[in-house]
Amino acid sequence: MGKLANNFDDYRAKMNEKILASNNKVIKRIYSLDTLTYQDGALSGKAKEMLGLAASMVLRCDDCVKYHLQKCFDLGVTSDEVFEIFSVANVVGGTIVIPHTRRAVEFWEELIN
Repeated sequence: MGKLANNFDDYRAKMNEKILASNNKVIKRIYSLDTLTYQDGALSGKAKEMLGLAASMVLRCDDCVKYHLQKCFDLGVTSDEVFEIFSVANVVGGTIVIPHTRRAVEFWEELIN
């Protein structure tokens, strides 16, 4: 993994630890719900991560895009599949998604190289 991915992982882990250390029941439940949502069910975890990536791009959340790209990479999603996800996100979200696609491609390239 490259610098972008490592920095993202380190920051995410550090901040999640601080947030969960607050011992706030609602926050812990939200984090748990998020984890449970992406487990295999009627849809595979891989399919759910791909959906999460498309939704995150349309919502224009770069942190979420990075998170789902990393999960997609870990689950064996191919570059061809990622670019199809990008296509769907750009059609659904419009041209405002293009800058997020650029950053997503940069992050993806770092993951696969």
